[in-house]
Amino acid sequence: MTLAKAYAAASASAPLAPFQVERRAVGPHDIQIEIAYCGICHSDLHQVRDEWGGAKYPMVPGHEIVGRVTAVGAHVKGFQVGDLAGVGCLVDSCRTCPSCQRNFEQFCEKGAAFTYNGFEMDKKTPTYGGYSSSVVVDEAFTLKISPKLDLAAAAPLLCAGITTYAPLRRFKTKAGDKVGVVGLGGLGHMAVKIAAAMGAEVTMLSTSKAKEADARKLGAHHFGLTSEDLTFKKLAGQFDLIINTISAPHDYNKYLGLLRLEGAMVLLGVPPEPTPVAAGSLIFGHKVLTGSLIGGIKETQEMLDFCAEHGIVSEIELIPVQQVNEAYERMMKNDVRYRFVLDMKTL
Repeated sequence: MTLAKAYAAASASAPLAPFQVERRAVGPHDIQIEIAYCGICHSDLHQVRDEWGGAKYPMVPGHEIVGRVTAVGAHVKGFQVGDLAGVGCLVDSCRTCPSCQRNFEQFCEKGAAFTYNGFEMDKKTPTYGGYSSSVVVDEAFTLKISPKLDLAAAAPLLCAGITTYAPLRRFKTKAGDKVGVVGLGGLGHMAVKIAAAMGAEVTMLSTSKAKEADARKLGAHHFGLTSEDLTFKKLAGQFDLIINTISAPHDYNKYLGLLRLEGAMVLLGVPPEPTPVAAGSLIFGHKVLTGSLIGGIKETQEMLDFCAEHGIVSEIELIPVQQVNEAYERMMKNDVRYRFVLDMKTL
């Protein structure tokens, strides 16, 4: 085992502070990564503050990890020392259940091993995330990062990128499709970039007129101000697909009315309370209301390759790790354009 410097939360009410974690020795199939950058996901804040329940302390958050390989196990074939590599939301799964066999490791029927606030597949060894100097991961859950990408700005692709790419691919987004993106934040800005790169005609749907200029810079072709009821009349029946990133309570039925025949709305945000859906909103028009959760390892690698091909990275604010608590406070105020990334060299 080796010791790694880290930042951890000791409790739901404690600020993140310097900490040390033990990383396992590099096994035959393992890769050791010196972490260069780690993105801050809004779910980090939720979990650190135990807003979803089930928090395990001390907690080292972080599942948007990029860095350079410093050691490889004897049986590793796909990586060499010096390669760029990444780790997303998953570090292992059973690999044999029907979900894993379909490359949906996030739905492993024996319970996937998530990168932090969880356990390895032995259900005993806690996992610690990327707010740290290094990590050891099985090759099967390690991702290749293209040197074409700005490494710091590529970090959020490991969560925000795959979370938005997966539903766009699932619904076979192609040139000429009309895609609406609800909410311009960490997820929404990636959805705009990726959908536009796929050739879709993209409309940003936001309650804030101030977001229009940014949305267009990111690749949106149109903008709809959803604080005005007239917008829902003008855009009724327009979209093949809507990517809904909003976590605050809002009326799904109004957005379902924007879909074409057999159109679909995919939920990525999780509002705190259940949202009523009228049966007629789905029945009239054969419409689909569905959700999506990150992506499996194969699809995450596919997303990274797509982003490298199209020059897509996240819009970030790079900060030293010592500012992580300030970043959490700013995230609560939506004061970030559009993702914080920790410079782990500042450890």
